Amino acid sequence: MPKAAKAIKAGAKAPATPAGEPSDGELATRAAGGDDAAFAALLKRHGPTVRGRIKHAIGQHWKSVLDEDDVMQVTYLEAALKISTFSDRGEGSFVAWIQRIADNNLRDSIRGLERAKRPDPRKRLADKPPGESYAALVEVMGFTLTTPSVKAARGEMVTELDRALSKLPPDYEKVLRLYDLQGKDIESVAADLGKSQGAVYMLRARAQERLAEVIGNESRFFSRVR
Repeated sequence: MPKAAKAIKAGAKAPATPAGEPSDGELATRAAGGDDAAFAALLKRHGPTVRGRIKHAIGQHWKSVLDEDDVMQVTYLEAALKISTFSDRGEGSFVAWIQRIADNNLRDSIRGLERAKRPDPRKRLADKPPGESYAALVEVMGFTLTTPSVKAARGEMVTELDRALSKLPPDYEKVLRLYDLQGKDIESVAADLGKSQGAVYMLRARAQERLAEVIGNESRFFSRVR
């Protein structure tokens, strides 16, 4: 059984809705409508449970570059961005939903840390001219340019991608610009962002997902690789 699954099985049960207080579904509906207090109430109610499970799921050998607070910070940001997609299926469904987000963040962080131990130089975008590093980032995310001539469209493609990057949450934009486009090493990016190396890999994974959504809707230069 994977460590995360063991932690979930062993972790404390999610607290039931306190008597007289709104249900998770009611709070989530309010949060999706822009009620920050409702969202904060959900996190206060269930955040400690998820945090405890994640703490037990982080292997001892990763604790110097990753901790549960790193995971929860990114998880809360993603939950805020995705709260309108939450579907209430009764008691326990919200904590299960946010737990999945946290588990995905932890998984991507550890994958990034593991890959860093055996880097493939072909995957790094450092030391490339701006147009090439932008094109490489698009390729890493599973897109291709729709124009047959990268060189001819390079200036416009960079402009379009810059516009898409500006629509991301600030930390998402920063991690892609520093790590992918500028080619800084993980230690430098972590220092620049004031975060652990594990948090950087989490942010990068979520940032690429969010950027893919944005450019997928602005497909003048980009299309999904089939």
